[in-house]
Amino acid sequence: MNINIQKSIIAGIIGTVVMTVVLMAAPMMGMPKMAPPEMLSAMVGVPVFVGWLMHFMIGILFAFAYSYGCIFKSKIKNVWLKGAVFGIIAFVFAQIMMRVMGMMMPMPSMEGSMMLTAIGSLMGHIIFGIVVAKTVGESSCTNNSCQTRKI
Repeated sequence: MNINIQKSIIAGIIGTVVMTVVLMAAPMMGMPKMAPPEMLSAMVGVPVFVGWLMHFMIGILFAFAYSYGCIFKSKIKNVWLKGAVFGIIAFVFAQIMMRVMGMMMPMPSMEGSMMLTAIGSLMGHIIFGIVVAKTVGESSCTNNSCQTRKI
């Protein structure tokens, strides 16, 4: 298997684990409860286990988007900043997709302040983006292709 594919899969899994731990700890920091796997399973009407699988698959897909979507990576030199920018992009995309899915199927009710939930979700996605960027490693884009080099 291609090393970039392996790095993307590993980055997606690690990033999703770290983000999920942060979101699970959010109530201890005064934030509302945030449980993406439970929300996904409730939206689609499947067991929570399937929601967990979906959550990790989405994380892996986002990691592939980071690894192979070279739109901004060559313009930002700092890997921490690349990850944070990617996390913000992932957050915006996730919010758009949640709105679209909400139009097609019933959304589970959210607990607590919507503003605090949005801030917590944004923090989680930024952390996810940074973890993915650090796990994948420094990348440069030439001729519309990404090539990973060791840090």
